[in-house]
Amino acid sequence: MTRKIKFKPSEFLSVIPKLIEYINTLPDKLFDIEIKQHREKRSLDANALFWKGVGIIAGRLHIEETAVYLELLKDYGVYTHIIVKPTAVEQFKSQYRLCEDLGEVVVNGASGTQLKCYFGSSTYNTKQMSRLIDGMLNQIKDLEIDFVPESDISKAKSEWGS
Repeated sequence: MTRKIKFKPSEFLSVIPKLIEYINTLPDKLFDIEIKQHREKRSLDANALFWKGVGIIAGRLHIEETAVYLELLKDYGVYTHIIVKPTAVEQFKSQYRLCEDLGEVVVNGASGTQLKCYFGSSTYNTKQMSRLIDGMLNQIKDLEIDFVPESDISKAKSEWGS
């Protein structure tokens, strides 16, 4: 049961009645309350613009779109470093869009494999997606490809909130 309520600190007192109303509908169990800064999800237009660019790059380079996408993830994407047991490497790699094996490490006397795992762009917030799209646009510029008018890019960026 998740309920999201967006508010500015100056509006908090007006949110309290809605919050109390919702809490009164919940079963008598323990719940966690988390307050974090709101970030807009990427827009469908941003996603369409990104994949259009990926397709154009793939066509120019005569490679698969997936290869372009994975390269853009490596260069501009969001990742985390993880150390896993050597026997769990393959299973762990299947949980991420892309994983690079960085080799064996020893932590507290135990052997493990360090992985650099990239999250798929469908999990990105506006800021993260904007960085990925900017990287794609830079690659298109480097390849001297006409893409979309700057006004369309500016409009899309304003919709991303970046």
